Amino acid sequence: MITLKEIAVIHTDFPEKFGIPRQSGLVEELRSTLVFNPEYRVPEALRGLEQYSHLWLIWEFSKAVRSDWSPTVRPPRLGGNTRMGVFATRSPYRPNPLGLSCVKLEKIELNTPDGPVLHLSGADLMDGTPIYDIKPYLPYVDCRPDASNGFALAQQEGVLSVELPEELAALVPEERRAALVSVLAQDPRPQYIYDPERVYTMSFASFEVSFTVDGTRLTVTNIAGSD
Repeated sequence: MITLKEIAVIHTDFPEKFGIPRQSGLVEELRSTLVFNPEYRVPEALRGLEQYSHLWLIWEFSKAVRSDWSPTVRPPRLGGNTRMGVFATRSPYRPNPLGLSCVKLEKIELNTPDGPVLHLSGADLMDGTPIYDIKPYLPYVDCRPDASNGFALAQQEGVLSVELPEELAALVPEERRAALVSVLAQDPRPQYIYDPERVYTMSFASFEVSFTVDGTRLTVTNIAGSD
């Protein structure tokens, strides 16, 4: 048995699971910051990291921890009705609730009140997610263009057209607007629910964003809250 040590926490615009992109890198406009825990606020530990453009994050599905596990799960991509082996999926309900994400390293701030801080883009993590390790992404070994996607592309999610009225868009700071639209375009709904009358509400940054989806058109109906 080993004990994993939480080395950092990530701060994102997603206080809840609903709305988080299904994979890292799908929404490059998303910005996040990684803050190290006090024990690991050592600038020397980051020496050389600035030479890499992308990083692997190893993290915990902290809101999906269970005392037991199931050998099969129901991937949303397959409609939520087909069972597949847990090790053939990226489901959070695993024997060890660990996630793996590839993110872009935008910049490093070494001297802040919270010690060294990493500024990232493209993360698919909830705000406050514990980080267990950081490793550089090495394209010469990590990139496999000829790899098979398996059933992951059996029902590839399409990109929705997003209708965001100007008066609602004005409520969102300009630097977050493009990220919000891109997140909505990825279709945050469970893939097995199709109800054009249903109003969904997603938390994004300090906002509650309500929307409907009819076919391939998503319409934002309300945005509540402000920075």
